[in-house]
Amino acid sequence: MSTTSPAAPVPASITREERRVLAGTLVGTTIEWYDFFIYAQAAGLILSVQYFGPLASDNPALGQIMAWASLGISFLFRPLGAIIAGHLGDRIGRKKMLVLTLILMGAATTLIGLLPNYAAIGIGAPILLTLLRILQGFSAGGEWGGAALLSVEHAPVNKRGLFGAYPQIGVPVGMILATGVIWILTTILTPDQFASFGWRIPFLFSVVLVIVGYYIRRQVEESPVFAELAERRAESSAPLSTLFKKNTKEVILSALIFIGNNAVGYMIIAFFAAYASRPLDQGGMVGLDRAPVLLATTLASFGWLVFTMWGGALSDKLGRVRTFQIGYVLLIVWLIPTFIMIDQANIWLYGIGIFILTVGMGLSYGPMSAMYAEMFPPQVRYSGVSIGYALGAILGGAFAPTIAETLLARTGSSLSIAAYMIVVCIISLVAVSLVKEPKGAPLGIVKHTS
Repeated sequence: MSTTSPAAPVPASITREERRVLAGTLVGTTIEWYDFFIYAQAAGLILSVQYFGPLASDNPALGQIMAWASLGISFLFRPLGAIIAGHLGDRIGRKKMLVLTLILMGAATTLIGLLPNYAAIGIGAPILLTLLRILQGFSAGGEWGGAALLSVEHAPVNKRGLFGAYPQIGVPVGMILATGVIWILTTILTPDQFASFGWRIPFLFSVVLVIVGYYIRRQVEESPVFAELAERRAESSAPLSTLFKKNTKEVILSALIFIGNNAVGYMIIAFFAAYASRPLDQGGMVGLDRAPVLLATTLASFGWLVFTMWGGALSDKLGRVRTFQIGYVLLIVWLIPTFIMIDQANIWLYGIGIFILTVGMGLSYGPMSAMYAEMFPPQVRYSGVSIGYALGAILGGAFAPTIAETLLARTGSSLSIAAYMIVVCIISLVAVSLVKEPKGAPLGIVKHTS
């Protein structure tokens, strides 16, 4: 016979500690994703010329593909970060790992802002840049799982989706900051000034954000479920081995559920702005001015933020699976119209197309924290959600811009990219449909008695 620890009573309003938790997860993930997205934006706008272009001076498209590849290669190290952070997080606590990953990400980002380019130190420049990018990926692999669990494990049962949406909106908020800062710089600086030093400013600004995030995260109490788990250490002697012995199916499903959202997300984060603003005389197919494109992308990100929060809250009513399904159907339906609108070379159509796309993005991202937490037992929850998320990122967004750029070069049509995105989203739709609705599953320790 088995029993579960009783569910905590649902508070009438959000407590002070819950507000601190939500602030800590939101601010921390915002800062880490700001760091991540600054690189993604720079990869599409400047890093090809500064670091990779000289390696393929006779083929500008190859230089850009190499820049996108440097964006993707860090994803290969996310599972390592997820394994290490997940293993330690299950043992020493979510909070300590969140602080450590925040510092690692900020240090790597700041060093990129100080790194000499190819013209200054030759082949060492792209090599060092790639190593720092790997450190970013390692840090990001351990970040999301801890933030997601810290928010969901503090939540009332009927608000897990809403609470879990807070670390999720760190992605669009981080994108708003990253794209907004670059937009401001491209507006006030000349192209030569931006290429010379302006692009480094957003990377260096990370120091300030890390200090703020460190202070906020230090104020957050450890997860109540982890506190319960710490009292029963014998039940968690080997969380990683236990994970793959008993929860392999959940890891695979969580990875496949994420790939569609992550792939489309990196189109919004990195590819669309670079594709739409590439000059026609440099092989571009749209040729819009860079500053308006960045502004439109920033504004569209607000849609991603709003619909992610709505997606989390909606999943508390409709269920995690149904909300995901609605989101992925919307993405599948709207991807081809999005690319057609971008190709019209009209800034209004560009902005509207991406904004509508964020509806499906939010509904297929907001419920993720709560759903993943409810899919895994507490002894392996940090490891399970972190590794599933990291593997999904590799299969989904890691090389999505690289694949998109290659498809564009070979077919000459953006619709080939839309078709690729649709296939990935269909895979995720099928995967989430195979999950038994987990909404309301107990998150505490299951006690076994004879």
